Amino acid sequence: MTRAAVVQYHTNPVSTEHNRQLIEDLLGELAARDPGGVRYQVFQFDDGVGFMHVAVFDGTTDPFAECTAYRKFHRELGDRLAAPPIVIRAMLIGSYP
Repeated sequence: MTRAAVVQYHTNPVSTEHNRQLIEDLLGELAARDPGGVRYQVFQFDDGVGFMHVAVFDGTTDPFAECTAYRKFHRELGDRLAAPPIVIRAMLIGSYP
């Protein structure tokens, strides 16, 4: 069963660059480890302080379980946020192409 999670949030302006660096570190570690079973994209909004993470999981295992950069990203996330994140979970019913 394919599942997805979409997380939207805004950082404090002083935290934006640090947040972006943590995201780049996370993406780099995932690329190096290639845990499989996940497609992960992160977008930065035009306002410069907003972000959207989209994770699509193909399996039942957690591809972030052994990811040090993932834990580091979440460690002080609350301090970087301007407001609580919006988290949406979904299940795939179809796709094109």
